[in-house]
Parts: sequence; structure tokens; C-alpha cells
Amino acid sequence: MNEITSYAQQFQTMVVLYLPRLLMAAVALVVGWWLISWVTRLLARGTKRFDVSLSTFLTSLASIVLKVLLLVSVAGMVGFETTSFVAILGAAGLAVGLALQGTLANFAGGVLILIFKPYIVGDTIESQGKSGEVREIQIFNTILVTLQGDTIILPNGATSNNVIVNKTAQNKALVEVLADVDNSTSLEDLRNWAIPLMLNDEQVLKDPAPQVVVTALKPGGMAVAFRAYTLAGQNAPAQARLIEQLQRAFAQQGVNGPVPVSYIRNLPG
Repeated sequence: MNEITSYAQQFQTMVVLYLPRLLMAAVALVVGWWLISWVTRLLARGTKRFDVSLSTFLTSLASIVLKVLLLVSVAGMVGFETTSFVAILGAAGLAVGLALQGTLANFAGGVLILIFKPYIVGDTIESQGKSGEVREIQIFNTILVTLQGDTIILPNGATSNNVIVNKTAQNKALVEVLADVDNSTSLEDLRNWAIPLMLNDEQVLKDPAPQVVVTALKPGGMAVAFRAYTLAGQNAPAQARLIEQLQRAFAQQGVNGPVPVSYIRNLPG
């Protein structure tokens, strides 16, 4: 009987000692969980202007971190020793960070690209020796598609830390057709018919105006560049058309290629 009374007194003492803590911990857990949900929704609305993948990732990461901190805090309120939990979480975070340092660099690069926008989806860029149209900017990688139909995956970390050539940022692209002509060709006559021919193409811009320039002198001839600007993304079909039109115009205008030149060297004796 005395033993039962002793157990009852111990139980009563424990209830008196721990019940307030349990109630406070329960209230803190419920209120904290609600606050985390509210903060998560607020963060989701605030990151809508970012990429969908980045918004989802940031929201999930914030939710997980806040919930872990809440559970550790509630455990400390009940009376559990939380020092060991914090040490374990710190060691785990360090190990994960070291293992994923390359991935984290790509994530940071993706965030920088999405914030500062050196390029956007639809731009044609060149980076790390690769070029193509940007089809997707993911959290860790940028997806390019080339004219040949190849898919190129660029890591965002290396891309954000290297030179990026954005070929469509100015919304115009240079079309250049090179040809070798005879030295006797009149540049003035060449410009008189070639520039109107290029301007007649519907995809060629009037400003900047097309040009016909000599780029090099060669034996028996000269290298001439026919240059015009088009809107970004229209340069490839425009160049193909201009090559055909200039080739037909060369025949109609009687423009000849370089005259072969032979060098005769007098040998002694």
C-alpha cells in the first residue's frame, strides 16, 4: 500500500512538474506550425516572379528548415537535451555541404542568373565554347538547343562565372556574305546594286544600313563582305536567301571571280 502511495505521489509530482511544460510545448508547436505555413505561403507569393522551379525549391527549403528548428525548440521546452541534436544537425549539414559543393555552386549560379538576367529564355547565347537558343533555365543547369537540334546542358555555376555572349540582347544580328571578286570590279557599281538588293529583303533592317566593304586584297582579286542586320533569330534564313540572290545578281551584273595569277621565277643559268 505504501509503495502504491509512493508511486502515486511520484506521478503527481511529475504531472505538476511536466504538465505546464507539455501544454506550453503543445501551444508552441501548434502556433509555430501555423506561423511556418503562413510564412511559406508568403514566400511562395513573393517568389512568383522567379522561375517556377526556383520558387518551389526556396519554399520547400524554408519550410523544412523552419520545421526542424521548431521541433528542436519544442523538445528543449519539454526538457530534452537539445545540444546533441544541434551538434548532429550541424555535422550533417557540413557533410551534405561538402558533398554537394558543386551542386550548391550551380544553385547559387542559377539564382544569380534568374535575378540579374544576363539572358532569358529565347535568347541565343554562347558560353563555355557552346552556343544555342536558351530553352529553359533550371535551378542547377541551363538548357540550350542548337540549330542542328542538339541539346546542350550548361551548369549554372560555371556559366555565371564565365564570359556570356548574348547574341540577341540587342534584338539584332549581323548577316555577312563573303565573296572574292576580280580586281577590275567597280566598288561603286557593286554598292549601287547590292545595297538595294539587300534592303529589298523583308527581314533586313534599314537601320543600321547594309554595307559592302573590302576585307582583304588577294592576287588577282579582292575579298568583299556584304553586311546587313536582321532581327535576332532571323539571321540564318536571311543569310541563306542573300547568298542565293547575290549569286544570281553576280551573273546578271557580270561580276567575275579573281583572275588566276601565275608567278614565273627565273632560275640561274
